Amino acid sequence: MVEPKIVGAVVVIGGGIGGIQASLDLANAGFKVYLVEEKPAIGGVMAQLDKTFPTNDCSLCILSPKLVEVGRHPNVELLTYSDVQKISGQVGNFKVRIKKKARYVTDACVGCGLCSEACVLANRLPNEFDEGIKKRGAIYIPYPQAVPMKYVVNESQCLFLKNGKCSQKCLDACPSNAIDFDMKDEEIEIDIGAIVLSPGYDKFDAKVKGEYGYGRYPNVITSLEFERILSASGPYDGHVLRPSDKKKPEKIAWIQCVGSRDSTVGNDYCSSVCCTYAIKEAIIAKEHEPTIQPTIFFMDMRTHGKDFEEYYNRAKDEHEVRFIRCRVPEISQDAETNDLYIKFETEEGDWQVEKFDLVVLSVGFEPGNSIKFMAEKSGIELNEYGFCMNSEMASLDTSVPGIFACGA
Repeated sequence: MVEPKIVGAVVVIGGGIGGIQASLDLANAGFKVYLVEEKPAIGGVMAQLDKTFPTNDCSLCILSPKLVEVGRHPNVELLTYSDVQKISGQVGNFKVRIKKKARYVTDACVGCGLCSEACVLANRLPNEFDEGIKKRGAIYIPYPQAVPMKYVVNESQCLFLKNGKCSQKCLDACPSNAIDFDMKDEEIEIDIGAIVLSPGYDKFDAKVKGEYGYGRYPNVITSLEFERILSASGPYDGHVLRPSDKKKPEKIAWIQCVGSRDSTVGNDYCSSVCCTYAIKEAIIAKEHEPTIQPTIFFMDMRTHGKDFEEYYNRAKDEHEVRFIRCRVPEISQDAETNDLYIKFETEEGDWQVEKFDLVVLSVGFEPGNSIKFMAEKSGIELNEYGFCMNSEMASLDTSVPGIFACGA
């Protein structure tokens, strides 16, 4: 019997910070790495964050050097805007079929942005990177520091690709003639010895918790939306404003465990980071606008990481963040002012109603559709919640030899 050939290459599926770091570690160890990302650029959720806890360091200041390093590494081949179609084989000798979606922009793109400015839909379509708060055109770059620094045309939104009717001003504006509406999807097959899954997560859909009014009350937002508001590159240039009237809020409330530790939505687990990121957002909001009065409504404060408890204590003692232990049952809104009223029970058992200008829902994590898809293609086992099943003694291993997991 002929032993199958061992292939000294690895595919990393998912281009968030977990996949980027895994790719760099493998590439620096001498392996050929294919980094596959379904979106037009790598970076994941970390690229959307303003700061990181518990040091409050700039998120992109940490991420950007890694983006550049992995983008230029001779052992790393970036396959962005690409989907895994099929996985076959065994440890040491896998075959992975990948579809590279047409981005309708060639490598001649220099990232000047003139096409985006000329697009007839400029500033009319929701910008996913800014969680829909800011607008973009049908041809865009995901964010200013994106790798690769290359524009992409959204096929489902571009008027020319949808119905063939558009003035195509983007073509005239491009100095490099990089826009190619005849570009087609392409399928490739690669031979690799191991697979690293780093598909990230989906944030809980806050609309499921209808009692909080997300999607109905303009000043009820998610934690990731607030991150973009805090960011200097965000929709309000780093100014803390509420969406309804663009005024500075005086009182902001954070509601914890939205979609986590909640059997009514099927998510009994703790998402582990929500407590600390809410503390971070409250501290940063105070730094942006010292007059803000932040309040965090929580069940249990799970600041379990290194220096996280000290971070929590600093929030209380130095930044005057108020913490109230309770589970908020509902939020109501003043229809005229869009102010919000939170009804809650104190630890003494008294019911109170308090007015806030802005409410931030600390939404938890859920396994994304990509995780389920990868499980079907690769045969790995998932736990009862849909996350990758692994061993307590080997947290990177999956149920299939040669396939590993990392990241969220």
